[in-house]
Amino acid sequence: MGIQFYWLVLGVLSVWRVTHLLNAEDGPWNLVVRLRRRAGTNFWAGLLDCFYCLSLWISVPLAYFIGGGWKERLLLWLSLSAGAISLERLAPERVTAPAFAEDQEDHNVLRQQSTAVSDADSLPTRHSGSIGT
Repeated sequence: MGIQFYWLVLGVLSVWRVTHLLNAEDGPWNLVVRLRRRAGTNFWAGLLDCFYCLSLWISVPLAYFIGGGWKERLLLWLSLSAGAISLERLAPERVTAPAFAEDQEDHNVLRQQSTAVSDADSLPTRHSGSIGT
C-alpha cells in the first residue's frame, strides 16, 4: 500500500530537525557543541560538519521504521534525506552578529586638523652638478 503522506512529511521534518540540531546548533546546555568538540577531526567530526552527509545517516533509522519493504525503505531513505536537504536550502542564511562592538566616539576631545603635504615637499631632492661639489 505504501506510506501515507503525513508519514513522509513527518519523516522529512524529523530528519531536517535532528540534522540541523547536530550540524548547526549549540543544543540544550551546549551539549551538541561539546559533542562536536569531542569528535575532534576524525570521521565523526567530518560527518557533523556536512549537512548532506549527516542527513543521509539520520534518515536511515526513520526510513527503516516508516517503510514497509526493502525497496520502499531504500527509496524512502534517499527521499527523507533529499527532503531535509531541500528544507535546509530553502531556509534563509544564518547571519551571525559580529563578536565585537566599537567604542562610542568621545565628542569632547579636540582634534588637530592634519595638513596636507604637497607633492613637492615629499619628493627627495636631486642634486645637480658634478660629483665633487
